[in-house]
Amino acid sequence: MSDWLSMTMADLGRDIEGGAIDPRDLTAAYLDAIEAHEHKDRIYARTTRPRAEAEAAAGSERAKAGLRRGPLDGIPISWKDLFDTAGIATEAGSKLLEGRTPDTDAEVLKNATYQGLVCLGKTHMSELAFSGLGLNPSTGTPPCINDASAVAGGSSSGAAASVAFGLAPCGIGSDTAGSVRIPAAWNDLVGLKTTAGRVSLSGVVDLCARFDTVGPLCRTVEDAALMLAALEGRQPADLAGTSLKGRRLAVLETVACDDLREAPKAAFDSALARLQAQGAELHHIEAPEAEEALSLAPVLFAGEAYGRWHKEIEAAPEKMFGEIRERFRGGKDFSAPEFVSAWIRLDALRRTWQARFAGFDAVLTPTAANLPPDAERLMSDSSYYIEENLLALRNTRIGNLMGLSAVTLPTGTPSCGLQLLGAPFGEERLLRIASAAEAALS
Repeated sequence: MSDWLSMTMADLGRDIEGGAIDPRDLTAAYLDAIEAHEHKDRIYARTTRPRAEAEAAAGSERAKAGLRRGPLDGIPISWKDLFDTAGIATEAGSKLLEGRTPDTDAEVLKNATYQGLVCLGKTHMSELAFSGLGLNPSTGTPPCINDASAVAGGSSSGAAASVAFGLAPCGIGSDTAGSVRIPAAWNDLVGLKTTAGRVSLSGVVDLCARFDTVGPLCRTVEDAALMLAALEGRQPADLAGTSLKGRRLAVLETVACDDLREAPKAAFDSALARLQAQGAELHHIEAPEAEEALSLAPVLFAGEAYGRWHKEIEAAPEKMFGEIRERFRGGKDFSAPEFVSAWIRLDALRRTWQARFAGFDAVLTPTAANLPPDAERLMSDSSYYIEENLLALRNTRIGNLMGLSAVTLPTGTPSCGLQLLGAPFGEERLLRIASAAEAALS
């Protein structure tokens, strides 16, 4: 049973289908592993054992009757603590929402449950999802798989840690500026950022509604494809016969390769060489619109985030970690005309980007320019916190600002990911390219 904790979702599903694994035993193995784990309370905000056991029992009966609802029926997963769960506290990592208990499940959780997935529980996250680091002294800071003294990346920190430490085969997170991809990269996982507007946000605690997205953190591209389909109730992307031969891949030179730390730079260069060795055509491209879009980020992200949460924050500011509270408050500096003007300009920049990269299969960048920072130093050194947070989110934010689909893949270098940016609503095509890239990088 211990082997089950390191298996992919796809392989677990195949073994359930073949009768080698009973969903009840699988779920019990994960729940027991969670309870016994030294970092349990730093990774899971709360588990949902009664629900998980009931869902697993139903999955077991369907499997025995030959009535499985899909390839993931009977597989347990974790959920970031901003997805509403009926009768279970959903607090978005914030003392401001302490005790908040919804009456119904988020739509994506309903979809996943209908597909037979089992809810293990809710994972810790950055407060109100407004940090790329995953440091949360208020409710819990999950560790990085490669360095227990470092943060896991945020804001889907617990989602990543739950998978990396073998406490779930997949964690569902959200990504507003990199919150799926950063923790996935820093914990050597695959992380899929979906296009804004594709996956339902109904019942998801919001941060910036026009940027918020839902996506899985998992072990393989195949698992990401299967999980996306389950969240939507659709058929998964066909990954058979994928190849990099003749694929035109753009290497983004503007901003994304600036100020890279030594390990991410070496990992990126190595990844590019391996992709090229498998037949990919690499083209190094400048895109000034990316740099201009990043200059609009403060008004677009902080402006909307503070507009959404200022009443709750100012009613009890002492309940928040100071760095995140002040990041929210940065949104006070912008007027409504500035916010509207920034969106008008961003829409124009998106059109420029789409025209520039229309002939490419994907755009490549390092997922993050830095490695997971030390948690204790982040608590005591404000300038270090700000610098590392902005650097961590810089490359991933390009995907959100440009309205793209995106995926991060492990490179083989610990905590260093390769980001592939795809067309809006082009997840299936991007996943096929990512599958071929995954094979090249492995």
